[in-house]
Amino acid sequence: MSKIVIRDGIILPMIESYSKDKDLFFKGNLYIEDGIIKSVGNEPDNWQPDQEIDAKGKIVMPGFVNSHTHAAMTLLRSYADDLPLMHWLEQKIWPLEAKLLADDVYWGTLLACTEMISGGTTTFADMYFFMNDTAKAVVDSGMRASLSRGMVGAGPTAMEALTESRLLVERWHESHQGRITTMLGPHAPYTCPPDYLEKVMDLADQLKVGLHIHVSETEQEYEDIKKQYGASPVGLLNQIGLFERPVLAAHCVHLSNEDMDILQQKNVKVVHNPESNMKLGSGIAPIPELLGRNITVALGTDGASSNNNLDMMGEMRSAALLHKVNKKDPTVISAYQALEMATKYGGEALGLPIGVLAPGKKADVILIDLNKPHLYPLHDIPAHLVYAAQASDVDTVIIDGQVVMENRNIRNIDQEKLFFEITKRAERLTSK
Repeated sequence: MSKIVIRDGIILPMIESYSKDKDLFFKGNLYIEDGIIKSVGNEPDNWQPDQEIDAKGKIVMPGFVNSHTHAAMTLLRSYADDLPLMHWLEQKIWPLEAKLLADDVYWGTLLACTEMISGGTTTFADMYFFMNDTAKAVVDSGMRASLSRGMVGAGPTAMEALTESRLLVERWHESHQGRITTMLGPHAPYTCPPDYLEKVMDLADQLKVGLHIHVSETEQEYEDIKKQYGASPVGLLNQIGLFERPVLAAHCVHLSNEDMDILQQKNVKVVHNPESNMKLGSGIAPIPELLGRNITVALGTDGASSNNNLDMMGEMRSAALLHKVNKKDPTVISAYQALEMATKYGGEALGLPIGVLAPGKKADVILIDLNKPHLYPLHDIPAHLVYAAQASDVDTVIIDGQVVMENRNIRNIDQEKLFFEITKRAERLTSK
């Protein structure tokens, strides 16, 4: 039995929807027992904690959920920039990825975990390959993750990817006290034709897991799919029945009203990746319209090769500002909505009991230090977190009831060895 009390913090539970008439936060204590939130505010009977954490002057809130990324692409950070998506993929990224070894993916993922923990991210949804090694990095870092083996149906490894996906689910799903869950990861409609997606759907039904897929990321993809199949990417996936299963749809930049109606009717969870979409010139996803239809919209960074960081605080700020300037309306995507996308909606999108501070939820909690010059005076906490705070303001990170970072010190990772391994592997990958 392990009991933790976080004392005297400013608690932001992220349970309530925003209203001027509601108290969104309060000063008090948070109680954790065996990886689960026991109580928020009220001390349980006969409470004798094993550890006390002083949260005076700190915000206590749910950890961020990075709902779409390719963690090991940290190895390709700043390797290929200022290029359109398909040129970026075909000429730069895919050739380099062909040289990756399983051990590279382990170290690249561990680097991503280190970066994410330091910025308050406690859970991420990943799509890549060598996923056993990704999972090992997740275990070693102490993070929570939803893992998918990326599958390209039009490539030479199509059948191998199906086999590896089955093995990933059978070995890792709901392992390590539920810290690791799995999905199937067909890359996108333009790399996975319908006959291959049928095989993926059959496997998902057998294994009883959902799907993580890129959808309508670029205008070119939208036009090509429509020309080939007579339907938009969303329309095509709906026609073949993909949306009859739980689906995490990354990007969703180019959508018609009919597409959005389908996403709403089929309860598809969307992941918004504003910085990656901006950097690759992919366009601006219709997030206000999706939220207006009560579609769950989570937030993701995408990979560190197209962002180029895994900073969810920066992603929240970008998400809020991008839509304000796009709509010429400063009321669009409020600070609190951006926070919901990064926490509560991330938990909903991944189907996990995370993203809010409430009894019975997983104890994934972060403390943010307000004693910084850029956080004075304290007029509005949600606005501070989205528009003023920085990743380096995260002081303490608790995942599954375990303290993985305290006073900015990450406990489980030897960063000196990590940086040595990353430098060595990056040099090998980029050598001619």
